[in-house]
Amino acid sequence: MLRARHEGDIPILQAELGDDVVTSSRANGQPWRPITPGSKDSQFVVDDKEQELAKFSVVESDGGMLVGSALLWGIDNHNRSAHIGLGLLPSARGKGYGTDVVAVLCHYGFVVRGLQRLQIETLSDNVAMLRSAEHNGFVREGVLRSSAWVMGEFLDEVLLGLLVQDWKPDPKG
Repeated sequence: MLRARHEGDIPILQAELGDDVVTSSRANGQPWRPITPGSKDSQFVVDDKEQELAKFSVVESDGGMLVGSALLWGIDNHNRSAHIGLGLLPSARGKGYGTDVVAVLCHYGFVVRGLQRLQIETLSDNVAMLRSAEHNGFVREGVLRSSAWVMGEFLDEVLLGLLVQDWKPDPKG
């Protein structure tokens, strides 16, 4: 389930995702840097006035336990497109949440926001994200060779796209 980010989510997401040098470096496309606890500079702080971002907390549907972060970023209302991103806490990985989160973000992007295209860029060795994207109908459109500087080496990124007319929403809702 996705919900609005709560203030109490930020320290957990920062500690488990943002403070993990390797995970943060692989996910953000930016060099890792330490963030002081409580800083408003954390990537997990939500600015409700920011129109090109829609940040969510990922929670379990039973009990509402926080399991990660998800967002649509680079929302372009003129071209009706956006990018999908997500990060799961280490304890939540390998449980199918990623596939569910991508499905809900597709619903949000296509139905709620009226977008035409969603895009995912992920490192070529991120098998979990590739599976989650492809399970939801995303098509591999290309490889960006040596485009990501991660922990001392250049890595390839895979570009995946999904158009609204190719999207097959889950009939169970």
